[in-house]
Amino acid sequence: MKYSVVIPFLNEQESVLEVYDRLRASVEAISDDFEFVFIDDGSTDETFALLSKIAEIDSRVTVVSLSRNFGKTEALVAGFQHAVGEYLITMDGDLQHDPNDIQLFIDKLDQGYDIVCGWRVTRSGDSLVARRIPSKVANWMMAKLSGVPIHDFGGGFKAYRRELIRQLPVYGELQRFIPAIASHYGARICEIPIRVADRPHGRSHYGLGRLLPVFFDLITVRFLLRYLSRPMHFFGGIGMVVLAAGFSLAILLAFLRLVLHVHIMREHGPLLLLSTTLVLAGVQLVSIGLLGELNVRQSHKRLFDCWNLRVLTKRKTRMSS
Repeated sequence: MKYSVVIPFLNEQESVLEVYDRLRASVEAISDDFEFVFIDDGSTDETFALLSKIAEIDSRVTVVSLSRNFGKTEALVAGFQHAVGEYLITMDGDLQHDPNDIQLFIDKLDQGYDIVCGWRVTRSGDSLVARRIPSKVANWMMAKLSGVPIHDFGGGFKAYRRELIRQLPVYGELQRFIPAIASHYGARICEIPIRVADRPHGRSHYGLGRLLPVFFDLITVRFLLRYLSRPMHFFGGIGMVVLAAGFSLAILLAFLRLVLHVHIMREHGPLLLLSTTLVLAGVQLVSIGLLGELNVRQSHKRLFDCWNLRVLTKRKTRMSS
């Protein structure tokens, strides 16, 4: 199987059948080497029942049902685990994405790109204050902090090379940061403009309330990209600054006590407490950095051992042949 179309659904009973009909008509005009992986992310309506009926009549359809609503990222990860295609194409299940644009993504994949992102240039159905301005600000921040120069991180219409996506640590709500994480692995990434229709049924599951979690995820990704393999550079750096401040205060207090014979507890009790706290906090931060380095070392050792085992296995196979 060459292509897997992965679509998560959450309470989309009005859209399920139309999404399938449009998708089937579009991909059959492209190739017969497609499969469909539909994920029901804990819907409380008839979404799963409709998906099950589709799977009964079309052997290319695989339905994954989650026991509750885990979120879009976990739904996509579940879909990726069940997909067998060489390339994975993700779409939203609310009829806003046009399946006819799939050919544009395939063209870019054929050019050697590992990830192709859909860029929602125009979004007519979105409120200027509630969606467009916050989205532009968030995407600008993501591009600057991640170093990936694309305009639309949050769009659900993307295409991935399967062998790459299986290596990425994606969890929580990090699906929008897959391009940023993949760039750390040397992935080739591009962006294409796509058409986005108004949502015909229901309402969006996203709003201003998602901005704060996105900001937290952005900090997480920034940390992962810069310090995942060298945690001591982060914790140790801060720890040494805190230690230096604590020892500086301690030296000052020692000078006041030993030279000027000042009663430290009576005159400068809060400074003594602050100095002690800074020293302890600095030691703890440096210790966390060291523990992180040990953890990273063990992870890299396991990866090296697995890689070395594969090499030895290949060599033995060649010798025996």
